Amino acid sequence: MKKFKMPTAYTLLFLIIVVIAAFTWIIPGGHYDTKVDKATEKEIPVSGTYQQLPSDEQTPQGVWEVLNAPINGFFDAKDIALFVLVIGGFLGVVMKTGAIDAGITRVIRKLKGREQWLIPILMVLFAIGGSTYGMAEETIAFYPILIPVLIAAGYDALTAVSIIALGAGVGCLGSTVNPFATGIASGFAGISIGDGMGLRLIILAVTLIFTIIFVMRYAKKVKADPSKSLIAQMKTENEQHFLSQKAEEVTFTGRHKAVLTVFGLTFVVMILGVIPWAYKFNITIFEDFTKAVAKIPFIGKLLGGVLPLGDWWFGELTMLFLTSSIIIAFIYRMKESEFTSTFVNGARDLLGVALIIGISRGITVVMDAGGMTATVLHWGEGMLDNMGSVLFTNLSFLFYLPLSFLVPSTSGLATLSMPIMAPLADFAGVGRHLVITAYQSASGVVNLLTPTSAVIMGALAIARVPYSTYLKHVWKLVLSLSVIVMVILSIATMMS
Repeated sequence: MKKFKMPTAYTLLFLIIVVIAAFTWIIPGGHYDTKVDKATEKEIPVSGTYQQLPSDEQTPQGVWEVLNAPINGFFDAKDIALFVLVIGGFLGVVMKTGAIDAGITRVIRKLKGREQWLIPILMVLFAIGGSTYGMAEETIAFYPILIPVLIAAGYDALTAVSIIALGAGVGCLGSTVNPFATGIASGFAGISIGDGMGLRLIILAVTLIFTIIFVMRYAKKVKADPSKSLIAQMKTENEQHFLSQKAEEVTFTGRHKAVLTVFGLTFVVMILGVIPWAYKFNITIFEDFTKAVAKIPFIGKLLGGVLPLGDWWFGELTMLFLTSSIIIAFIYRMKESEFTSTFVNGARDLLGVALIIGISRGITVVMDAGGMTATVLHWGEGMLDNMGSVLFTNLSFLFYLPLSFLVPSTSGLATLSMPIMAPLADFAGVGRHLVITAYQSASGVVNLLTPTSAVIMGALAIARVPYSTYLKHVWKLVLSLSVIVMVILSIATMMS
């Protein structure tokens, strides 16, 4: 008898479209009165105005609508899908230069003999990667470099896994401008990526400090007494296996420094571009600048369409990453053919994410066309009658925990759920950014230990650590992080 194999995210999401379409024949369609939200300038449903559509206006969805749903969903989300593809090209160009690998390798070598400082420093660096651009698969390259260093210093391979996987994982949990979690979710919630960034920074700082202490305590225990290692029985075997390997020499050049500078500045500009208060602080300066520049005949026309920081959306952000890719290619002296092929290959790596966004959006398309979205919102509104805002925020977090297992794609989960969860937050009197933070935190928690993660399972395979051992190592940490996030979300909700 063949073992059951979980279908891919594409198949799973398309099956959801089929199921939702079937429900439109059972669940009556309805509609809400809408109003324009002053903050987002988007139409939002007005609480208490739901009306069920008459029977002759019901629009159940059939086979044709189901087959068209992913295509219409992709058209509906084309700005976000293009943003994802350009991000893929940008990351492909950056990784091609080897700057990130070289930078972290240099940190490891600089701290030789002071390996205990590798733990906090590297975990902060990996967390920054996870928080800004969803660093995950890119971490795999660092295991063969870090594991021999730590074993030679008296630690074990599980310490190396903890530094890299938990560092980057907690960064994703506390995503600030991660385009694949925060960015996509904000887009479908109709708010700026910068909304709620202060809260996410607090979550990132608190959970990262807690995790660093957790890893350092385990590492200190192993170094003091190797028998305390959870993989102590593999000590001799691992020393023979890993210490016989020599990491490839990587030189950290001036070009690498320049690439990392542009890389970092890109995310700084992105943050300034999406934080609402940046618009308020620079609008006067921007207006004075544009008035002065406008007097210069040719230059004035060239810069006439520039938007001030704080007022950027996916179009401007896509332009930013495309421009940075070109600048990095010039710095690294890539030939035109090498740059374009590298950029296209990087975009190709994230084509699956863009397709998932389209398919996921197709679910919303079917729900909207069948009038089902309003009815589901109406049911949710009824459930919120006796539910406080703090309870709603925490239930949102708990709701996303199992959902993150069922839909392992963070972008797919955001696209699937935000069109429902964001209006529900309005009904509950909760800021939409709190629901986004609950979603990304829950997804981040699950991805620290889920066996469906290719990153986690790949890391454990390289480090020769059994999954059951890793689970024994991290389950208390994951539970603690969940409690920490819920406490912070509760305080933030009460203060909002």
